[in-house]
Amino acid sequence: MERRSVLATLGAMSLGAASPKLATGEVLNKPYKLTKQTLKTDILVIGGGTAGVVAAIQAGRAGRKTILVENGSQLGGTTTTGGVAFPGIFFAWGKQIISGIGWEMVQEAVALNDDTLPNFSIPHGKNHPKHQVRLNGQLYAMLLEEKCVQAGVQIRFYETPTQITFQKNNWVVETVGKGTMTQITCNQLIDCTGNAYATSIAGFDVLRESVTQPGTLMFKLGGYDFNSLDVKLIQARYQEAIQKGELVKTDFRNNIIGLLRSAGDNIQHVLGADSTTSETHTVANIKGRASLLQTLRFLRTLPGCEKTKLIDVQNETAVRETYRIDGHYKITQADYVTGKLFDDSVSYSYYPIDVHDENGVVPDHLAEGIVPTVPLRALIPKNSRNFLVAGRCVSSDRLANSALRVQASCMGMGQAAGAAAVLANMQNKTPLDVSMSDLRKLLEEHGGIVPGSSSKG
Repeated sequence: MERRSVLATLGAMSLGAASPKLATGEVLNKPYKLTKQTLKTDILVIGGGTAGVVAAIQAGRAGRKTILVENGSQLGGTTTTGGVAFPGIFFAWGKQIISGIGWEMVQEAVALNDDTLPNFSIPHGKNHPKHQVRLNGQLYAMLLEEKCVQAGVQIRFYETPTQITFQKNNWVVETVGKGTMTQITCNQLIDCTGNAYATSIAGFDVLRESVTQPGTLMFKLGGYDFNSLDVKLIQARYQEAIQKGELVKTDFRNNIIGLLRSAGDNIQHVLGADSTTSETHTVANIKGRASLLQTLRFLRTLPGCEKTKLIDVQNETAVRETYRIDGHYKITQADYVTGKLFDDSVSYSYYPIDVHDENGVVPDHLAEGIVPTVPLRALIPKNSRNFLVAGRCVSSDRLANSALRVQASCMGMGQAAGAAAVLANMQNKTPLDVSMSDLRKLLEEHGGIVPGSSSKG
C-alpha cells in the first residue's frame, strides 16, 4: 500500500470513521486497561539521547535485533529536548577525530536545513564554540528517528525501567509506560540514560559529587536592539534588583549584559539541577522556568527592553552532571589532559575541562596536539556481564567528565558501545572479552575513527 494510502487509513481509523456510532458521539473502549507483554531482543539500549541513538543505530545496522527505550517523546536528548543544538567537537588540531554515525547525522541535518559547517581548518584557539555545529534541533530529532527505523530499531517512547535482573546470561528488564507494562529480555544491555539509571537498578555501584554542576534552560529572547541599550544603566538596575532580592545573581552568572547580548541561549544556570528522578527533574524544570519568567518581567521594565519577548524556550532544563558508573577503569583528569592512549581505546574525545559552578565557567583548554581517548573498560561497570554504558555516565573523575560529557564525545562512545554489544552478542561473550581487533574493524566498517588504528587516527 502506498504511504499516502496508509496514512489516510490510519487517520480514518483514529477518527472512528469505520464506526457507525460516530454520528452519536459514542466511542466504546477501555484505553486505560494496562497491557502486559513480553519481548525478546539481542540488544536493548536504555536512553535515546546523544549516545543512545548512535548505539542503537550501530547495533541495528550490524544486523542485531535492537530495542531502544526512551522515557521522553523524542530522540536526541541534550541536543534536541535539552536545546543544546550545537554538538561538538569533531575535529582537533586540523584533523577529524570523531566520525561515523553521529557525524553522518549531523551532516545531514546541516544540509537539509541549508546551514553551514564551521571551517574546521581554521584553529579555534581558546574559543572552542567556533567549531561547534549549529543545528535545527527539531529537524535533527526527526532525522534520528528516521535512521533508527531504517536500521530496524524498535523505538519505545514514554517507557522507563523499573526492574533489571540478570538471568541465564541474559538481562530481564521490566518497564512501565502509558498503559503498558513490558518485560524485555535481552542478551546485551547498554545504559545511555546519562544518569547511570539502569546501571544502578541493575545493582552496580554509581558515583556522584556532593555538589554537581548547574543545569541550563535554553531559550531565545527578542524584541529589543542590543546596540541601542544603555548598558551602564541596565547594569546598575540589575545590581539594585539583586540587592533587593528581586533577582538571584547566580541565575544568569551575574551577567545581565551577557544575557541581553546573547539573547538567551546557553547562559542560564539552575543550581542543583538533577535529572536522576522524575521528582528531582520536576524541581529543576520549575526552578528554570520560574527564574526565566522573573527575569523576563524585570527586563521589560528596562529602557529599550520594554517589548522584550520570549521567542522560544525548551521543554525541560538540561542537566550537565549527575551519576557516573564505577567502571573497570576510571578516566582521570591526568589521563585526559595528557591524551593517554589506552590498549583498549575505542573513541576520541576533544573538549576543554569545563566545570560550571555558581560563578559561571572558565574552560581549561587542552595543550596543543593533545587528543584524549576513551578505553572500553571505562564503559563497563565493575562486576558486570553483558552490560555497557555510553555517554556522560562514563567511568571518570569529575574534571575529566566535565569534558567527556559533550555531544561529539558521547556519539563516539555510543558507537563503540553499540559495536562492542554486537560482537559480544554474536560471539556469546561479555563485552570485556571482545577482541579489540574485531571491535576496531567493525567500527571502521561503519565510519568510526578508532584511536591507535593505522588507517584512521
